[in-house]
Amino acid sequence: MQISKICKGKNLTNSNIDEDLIDNYVVDSRQVTINDCFIAIKGENNNGNLYLEAALENGASVCIVDERPEESLLKKYFNRSIILVKNSVKAMQDLAKYKRSLYNIPVVAVTGSVGKTSTKDIIASVLGQKFNVLKTEGNYNNHIGLPLTLLKLKDHTAVVIEMGMNHFGEISTLTNIAKPTIAVITNVGTAHIGNLGSRENILKAKLEILEGLKENGSIVINNDNDLLHNWAQTVNNTVPITFGIENKSDYVAENVLEKENETNYEVKIKSQEYNITVPVAGKHFVYNSLCAIAVGMELDMIPEEIIKGIANFKLTEKRMDFKKIKNNVAVLADYYNASYDSIKSALEVLKNNTHAKRKIAVLGDMLELGDFSKELHEKVGEEVFNNNIDVLITVGVLAKDIAKKAREKGIKDVFECENNKDAIEILRRIIQEEDLILLKASNAMNFGEIMQALEE
Repeated sequence: MQISKICKGKNLTNSNIDEDLIDNYVVDSRQVTINDCFIAIKGENNNGNLYLEAALENGASVCIVDERPEESLLKKYFNRSIILVKNSVKAMQDLAKYKRSLYNIPVVAVTGSVGKTSTKDIIASVLGQKFNVLKTEGNYNNHIGLPLTLLKLKDHTAVVIEMGMNHFGEISTLTNIAKPTIAVITNVGTAHIGNLGSRENILKAKLEILEGLKENGSIVINNDNDLLHNWAQTVNNTVPITFGIENKSDYVAENVLEKENETNYEVKIKSQEYNITVPVAGKHFVYNSLCAIAVGMELDMIPEEIIKGIANFKLTEKRMDFKKIKNNVAVLADYYNASYDSIKSALEVLKNNTHAKRKIAVLGDMLELGDFSKELHEKVGEEVFNNNIDVLITVGVLAKDIAKKAREKGIKDVFECENNKDAIEILRRIIQEEDLILLKASNAMNFGEIMQALEE
């Protein structure tokens, strides 16, 4: 594709490089290799324009910048394309939107308050039984990560892409780049409620995903989520495909059985009963897999392919990662992000584990909750009690409200820590054989330090 034309940019060197041959786009100059396109992004802490020469030295054939380089640099690299645009992020988004337009393939877009990444991963695992799938890696789900993912399109026959947001308008931007053929909303919870003000507003922000949905596209929703369920009853212009456990839905899990590190259930697909094994413990993974079934059936997959894809599903690191360490102690490491809804689900996994002698929850601050912070941390404290947790360790200032409420409800063994080091010392002192420990907090709390100490 003609990069300069699509970006509405000016090639400052007038080189004759065939821009159509570029198929790798990089925003980190250290990762640039020969013939790559380097896109200079201005972030909060870094300005990619300052690394233009480093990218050129590493072999970039094309560079997109939004600050004019010095003339000496342009003369030195006269045989490369250095394209000046108004805004490098917008240029990258325009390139991704154009590249997406070249592919007539299924594009599944996943959003929701919790479970986006694991749902994306399990859908990709299912579709991988039939398609060559491009999927969002890690948490590349924002205005930079999503276009970078789409720019990797080559010989793929399906895409599964994740869409995150903190404010109104963000998913609108993403969906109009990705133009999904299937839109998935996993749930509407409390994540980022501090920015949006209410769960109803979070629903509105999530529903922006429909703005870019292709004509005759499908919308798949969790019918057990109260706001999504109510929305499905009132929407007129589309008929959502639904999945659930409690409410009547197109795909319903029955006879759910949670084991130590897997979950089994039965589901009816086209009037026939099938047994499903999800290789991760937890009711929320039942929902994720039901969603994958719905998507797979929309894309004319056979049930056997779908079941195999679910069985082969592997979690992204830091998400409900079940590990056995010394003395038969097990750890559930789930510290990539944290919200009331995700912590509640993780505590339910602890409660339903029948192998552990004691259940220990190590919980850290939940961030971006604004005026709702105290209320939601206290609700987590109530869930600690409701799920019969034996020992609670909190880390951070905000998490003190979890500890306070848990004590009020009757949890006796509660420890409040200022930092991870204190939590590690307490764990080393109290751990007993056959304990099950949950590590759950926002990524910024660096709970990987605690996991590393437990594995030593």
